[in-house]
Amino acid sequence: MGLLRGMARTAVVAGTATAVSNRVSRRQANRWANQEAQSAPQEYYSDPAPAPQAPAGTDTNTKLAQLRELGQLHDSGVLDDAEFELQKSRILNS
Repeated sequence: MGLLRGMARTAVVAGTATAVSNRVSRRQANRWANQEAQSAPQEYYSDPAPAPQAPAGTDTNTKLAQLRELGQLHDSGVLDDAEFELQKSRILNS
């Protein structure tokens, strides 16, 4: 009976040690990940470049080309709805 008890005790101690070790490793990994995220530059997305402003007296073909390009930027997600409307009104009112 003493041998079985000793093996059981060893298994419990080893299991507990493994669980604690894993928890500490995960906690340290999370801390390091948070530190790296905070210290890393946050420039994943830059501000979209403003749509080219049409010079005074542009012809219709130039405006249509600019509107097409603006629509492509909007469809691809570079411009949100508000930016799209602002740039569209600038092109149309030039």
